[in-house]
Amino acid sequence: MTLPLPTEHAESFAHRTHHLADGREAVFFSDRGTAPVEQVVDRRPLDARSGGGEVRFDRLTGEWVAVAAHRQARTYLPPADQCPLCPSAGGRESEIPVEDFDVVVFENRFPSLGPGLAELPDPQRTGERALWGTPSPAVGRCEVVVFTPEHRGSFASLAPERARTVVEAWAQRTEALTGMQGIRHVFPFENRGEQIGVTLHHPHGQIYAYPYPAPHAARLAARSRAHLERTGRALMGEVLADETASGDRMVIAGEHFSAYVPYAARWPLEVHLLPHRQVPDLAALTGAERDELAAVYQDLVQRVDRLYATPTPYIAAWHQTPITTADREAGWLHLQLTSPRRAADKLKFLAGSEAAMGAFINDVTAEQTAARLREAAR
Repeated sequence: MTLPLPTEHAESFAHRTHHLADGREAVFFSDRGTAPVEQVVDRRPLDARSGGGEVRFDRLTGEWVAVAAHRQARTYLPPADQCPLCPSAGGRESEIPVEDFDVVVFENRFPSLGPGLAELPDPQRTGERALWGTPSPAVGRCEVVVFTPEHRGSFASLAPERARTVVEAWAQRTEALTGMQGIRHVFPFENRGEQIGVTLHHPHGQIYAYPYPAPHAARLAARSRAHLERTGRALMGEVLADETASGDRMVIAGEHFSAYVPYAARWPLEVHLLPHRQVPDLAALTGAERDELAAVYQDLVQRVDRLYATPTPYIAAWHQTPITTADREAGWLHLQLTSPRRAADKLKFLAGSEAAMGAFINDVTAEQTAARLREAAR
């Protein structure tokens, strides 16, 4: 159960839910103090909603794997005048059937999960062998978060008030998705750059609402629960205290949030950003914390952009706790920003050791990366 959304700031950010021509939800968020988008009419003759993927249980690892063959037909790097995330204008119709907006979140037209919602079978009760050879429907939800109507730019280049609206959208959608049937883990993220695999250049992110805890989140949750039971302390809080005391890898220290390069960083560029107060997800942050998060996160991605003469590809992953009472008591919201860029003209590829064994070998020390990011502030 998620914490209630604080009321001190919710009323200042208007949002309205509308529907696209095929029935998908689109939630329009307005910048603080501005009028909501009250009328949306999507006249496109869209086909029935896509979906129909499946999930298969891997008996060797105990993990679910999603199969979404229908996504092979999704839009791939269209020219700017055909971007589906730009506003509809001049007779050109897009996924956003208005001429202007601030931030919008809508159900993905080509979802990896969903659009159906349901409980997945429990491998322990059903029996793992019984799940072999019988795929389950890929229930869940996939949403697209469009940061701005402007086709060019990035989160780093947003106006500060728009960055704050994006944070509000993440928090509101986290709360809404957490309450949906069968959802076990809500994951907001941003893929930036063709080297990462983006298929649309327009500044945007995504939210996956899984019907199971994603494998990495499940492993982290298990370690966090065990640490809390053993020591009485939250694992991420202890790590934050140790990194703060050391100082060698700290990048940003604010009133409510700090950022550091983790001691055992796996990637040439890896930064963790987390609140000083233990919260399970973005929805549990106060208004003051959300205000600072927008500013600190934007500062961080701006530093990343200053490291090289060209934009750096990255994955910005919001680690929110799986939706169980024990996990939410032990877990701690944090952002993990990673990039495979190890030099101006070199990328780190996940080859044998990393891809096959999950054993990372980093090309750069955490202390070197932290020093470069501190310098980038100037």
